[in-house]
Amino acid sequence: MTKHIAALLILILSIVPAWAQKSFHRNLKLMGSGFQITVVVKDSTEADKAINLAINEITRIEKLISSWDPNSETSKINSNAGIRPVKVSRELYGLIERAINISTLTDGAFDISYASMDKIWKFDGSMTKMPSNEEIKSSVSKVGFQDIILDVENTSVFLKEKGMKIGFGAIGKGYAADRAKALLQKNNIQAGIINASGDMNTWGRQPNGNEWTVAITNPLNKTKAAAILPITNGAVVTSGNYEKFVQFNGTRYAHIIDPRTGYPSTGILSVTVFAPKAELADALATSVFVMGIEIGLNRINQLPKIECIIIDEKGKVFTSDNIEIDRI
Repeated sequence: MTKHIAALLILILSIVPAWAQKSFHRNLKLMGSGFQITVVVKDSTEADKAINLAINEITRIEKLISSWDPNSETSKINSNAGIRPVKVSRELYGLIERAINISTLTDGAFDISYASMDKIWKFDGSMTKMPSNEEIKSSVSKVGFQDIILDVENTSVFLKEKGMKIGFGAIGKGYAADRAKALLQKNNIQAGIINASGDMNTWGRQPNGNEWTVAITNPLNKTKAAAILPITNGAVVTSGNYEKFVQFNGTRYAHIIDPRTGYPSTGILSVTVFAPKAELADALATSVFVMGIEIGLNRINQLPKIECIIIDEKGKVFTSDNIEIDRI
């Protein structure tokens, strides 16, 4: 259930008058991905202080959720799978609890235990034939959010099966963007954007008073935008499969894999989700890819303050019920 966040979201910044506050941004690598942190403040000294706060918070979260760091709480949960529960911080417990709630909401299309999945699909051009049905079924034998056991009184997490693992690749950067935004708001930064490799969380407005604006790029022609939308205080996340895929017997298989079946998703090139928090938008973008256009939009339409844009492999655009887009 890994995903490649393509450069589908293009930030459109207006020219800032000299007398107003200004936009300052910094590009850097965090959590193994490209981040851009933008703040609207009066000068570069204030900008540096604010951006450093955000960097420290994102780094803290990476240490909390990393499955590569053997000393992280996540690694301790994984190494004790099938052995014993592991007591964790309230923060990590809450993140796992919310992830399980999203799994329930999406009928398992989203599942942080996807990390248990055997990597039988290769999207680097080396695959020459489809895996067998038996290999595919076996690849997800240890996946199942129902086997993540939470104990609220002890704030402990237990993976029932040996070999199970959890990972936050489809939710972690969104969560980090949310926490960085909240910290900056707490420190009186009135506007900005945390762009976590395409998981974008905004607040406030541009220095000239205009709303922040995002363009949704058409994956069939990356030089053109399929739609332009304003976003003032919320998150937008795009999942795309137009670069990482394999094709067998005329069917295009995306690198976003259904954790319930082990088969890659088909038929969709990109999913963009708008939500109050990047954590939720992150998880739902992947989920809609797996659920497909009809079921995915139906589920999104049942959720308050959530909107979605889907582009299928023919370039056709589908939207949830309450979204208005400017097509260009």
